[in-house]
Amino acid sequence: MTATAGRLTLETPVTYLKGVGPRRAELLNRLNIFTARDLLFHIPHRYEDASTVQQIARLRVGDDATVIGTVISKGILPTRKGLRVFQAVVQDATGLIEVSWPGQPWLDRSINKDDVLLLSGPVRFFHGRQLAPREFVNLGKDADGTSGGRVLAVYPATEGLSFKQIRGLIDAHLDQLLPQVEEYLPPWMLQEAKVPSLREALAAVHRPTSLASALAGRARLAFEELLFVHILHRRARQIAQQARDGITFVNKKDLTSKFREALPFQLTKAQVRSVREIVADMCAPHKMHRLLQGDVGAGKTVVAVFAALLAMENGYQVAFMAPTELLAEQHARTLDRLLAPLGIVPVLITGSRSAKERKLAATRLESGEPLIAVGTHALVADGTTFAKLGLAIIDEQHRFGVDQRRVLIEARGAKVKPDVLLMSATPIPRSLALTMYGDLGVSVLDERPPGREPVTTALRPESAREKVFAFVNRQIDAGRQAYVVYPLVEDSEKVALKAATSAFEELTAGALHGRRVALLHGKMGADEKDAVMRAFRDGSLDVLVATTVIEVGIDVPNATVMLIEHPERFGLSQLHQMRGRVGRGAGLESFCVLLGDVGEEAMGRLQVFLDSEDGFEIAREDLRLRGMGDLFGERQSGVPTFRVADPLKDEALSEVARGVAERVLVEDPELKKPAYKAMQGILRRGYGRALELFRVG
Repeated sequence: MTATAGRLTLETPVTYLKGVGPRRAELLNRLNIFTARDLLFHIPHRYEDASTVQQIARLRVGDDATVIGTVISKGILPTRKGLRVFQAVVQDATGLIEVSWPGQPWLDRSINKDDVLLLSGPVRFFHGRQLAPREFVNLGKDADGTSGGRVLAVYPATEGLSFKQIRGLIDAHLDQLLPQVEEYLPPWMLQEAKVPSLREALAAVHRPTSLASALAGRARLAFEELLFVHILHRRARQIAQQARDGITFVNKKDLTSKFREALPFQLTKAQVRSVREIVADMCAPHKMHRLLQGDVGAGKTVVAVFAALLAMENGYQVAFMAPTELLAEQHARTLDRLLAPLGIVPVLITGSRSAKERKLAATRLESGEPLIAVGTHALVADGTTFAKLGLAIIDEQHRFGVDQRRVLIEARGAKVKPDVLLMSATPIPRSLALTMYGDLGVSVLDERPPGREPVTTALRPESAREKVFAFVNRQIDAGRQAYVVYPLVEDSEKVALKAATSAFEELTAGALHGRRVALLHGKMGADEKDAVMRAFRDGSLDVLVATTVIEVGIDVPNATVMLIEHPERFGLSQLHQMRGRVGRGAGLESFCVLLGDVGEEAMGRLQVFLDSEDGFEIAREDLRLRGMGDLFGERQSGVPTFRVADPLKDEALSEVARGVAERVLVEDPELKKPAYKAMQGILRRGYGRALELFRVG
């Protein structure tokens, strides 16, 4: 379409929109806005509720307030500790108040005198009343209409194109675009989810009459995203079950029953439930593709052994793949101990095994005898061939490349593809797991096995550093070992934190002088890291100074202290994974100490970690605070990206969407019926994978 072609349509390139030239079009393209439709679906990422604006004169210390005022003065103030604070004085018709942004001197470039600011945050006492803005919006010098109060949409923006300019652009074209929007979800779905139509939703998110109306509009768009993701996941599973016939195992209750009787402890309810889910999958005619996820020490390995024994008692071989040699060896020792009463010895296959050992292992694999082989990527290397692979267990699956997983899963040369059990130690709530990994069966271990000692967790200020290291030294004198973890590898001028490398030098010369201390970080070579971890595991080292490379690693039962510097720099889930490295020795009291002075906001976040050892509760809070990138950044392939929906906050809506998706695909698996034809078109346009999942016509 050209600029002279007349009527504005949803497919009009943004270049031809009023108020958009080549430069602005380029900036809009950065935000993935190429057409008028893209602009219409560019949804605000938050709202400022200026409908409840308070008068500055009425503010009291302790209030949480929203105000609108004009900047009458501003400046940067240095503090004694070298922190630079940007301050402004804002005024409305009733009075004025000081506003303070500690550590944000750069705001001096974007906030000018006479700018009108909308500010939200607590009022505190500091040489008089002072507002500490949690959030603020610079409404510029032309802020007419806000003083009476309204809900302001704040859009994702980019450098050179402010949210306010985007808001003006959308507002200028909304009346022409909205009438062209057609609903593609059947009325019964909207009723089921209690959400408005698409046209009503878009009007509400862009021109909300209240915060409630904006949220109702957002819910419609979030429901659609969740619905389509659940449809894609469920369709993927349908196709997998139809296209890939698996092994139909028979639950003979031979090795599995003997194993259960030999266990020196009772299985938790979560373990029993997970074993039943896995057995049901393995005994079904389709290929199993299941994720077993649970907290550190929740007993995933024991559950995996039941699956392995079911395969073996049916005459099949099992591959158990771990990301590092150290972890593979650890799994082999654990399996050796667990399976000893049954007389089963696992076969270890790693790159460092001798030629004779590798040849012996290869002969056993090629013989087709039922066995369990534990190893690294060496399991998928040329020269490693399973004659009768029935089950592939992949631990910490996100640490393997897609191709490595595929080689093992497709079982080179095998007539029948093996069942697959993926394991992850990242605990996430079940409902969220079902949204993120809906193309897999999901089993969740959300109970701690009895007898596991809790880890004493504490936060200590910088002034207690000497006492903390005195405590570490007492633990070492008692024959124990300790971790000291830092967030950075090398010193950075931009971030004034102690890095692991410089801290290692300081500690060996100071607080840990005379101790056997080693450094471990991600920039070291694989062999070097391996050697350090082995030395620590074998007790040749007293202290390991490390970065987060030790988050998911080997068990060192003798390590009883986890000391974490600058805890505010870590996510809660990261902290929880690191705490899981200690407390693994039977009967040994273990400690996790956070060391450093943290601000009020960080303290509020860290309190969740200090108060709980429940990985699911901690993960839920981490997701709420930091978003999903931290937990799901690893799973690049297949992760649905949500522009509007938040699978955690929209948990109830996701459950409704999952139920609707199941109903639709039972009724019409390929979405051929007229009622669902429009949905199929949206899926094909918006989701690449849908082209494979809905081959129609």
